[in-house]
Amino acid sequence: MNTKLIAKNPTAYHNYNITDKIETGIVLYGTEIKSIRAGKVNLKDSYSVIKNGEVYVYGMHISPYEHGNIFNKDPLRNKKLLLNKSEINKLIGLTKQKGYSLVPISLYFKGNLVKLELGIGKGKKLYDKREDIAKKDAQKQIAINLKNKQY
Repeated sequence: MNTKLIAKNPTAYHNYNITDKIETGIVLYGTEIKSIRAGKVNLKDSYSVIKNGEVYVYGMHISPYEHGNIFNKDPLRNKKLLLNKSEINKLIGLTKQKGYSLVPISLYFKGNLVKLELGIGKGKKLYDKREDIAKKDAQKQIAINLKNKQY
């Protein structure tokens, strides 16, 4: 099916070791969809929580629709994610393990539907982040040297 990326969480892979991913639907209202189509979404400080057997995403900022009126919703309201009971039970089991949390990774269109990719990740320590940055810099330097043919 045709997918179109809307927004990515830039800090997801920097702050977490993502071990598993799951695709979820999301409950949205009309003016929120119009803002999403315009690309006015920010996932940077968002996170997910399981409450009373339901999964919610917090901190996902959807800007109010410019031409909206009283039907505009709060930009930071908690949005319910659409999952099967078995998927929710799986997530409950994984997040009960110490250090694991649910992190929104990306928001995209799949056909006409908006989907949220949710990752199960364990928080990285500061030295892990530094190690990843060093690896990235080394790969970048290798690519530059190969491009310039300087061995």
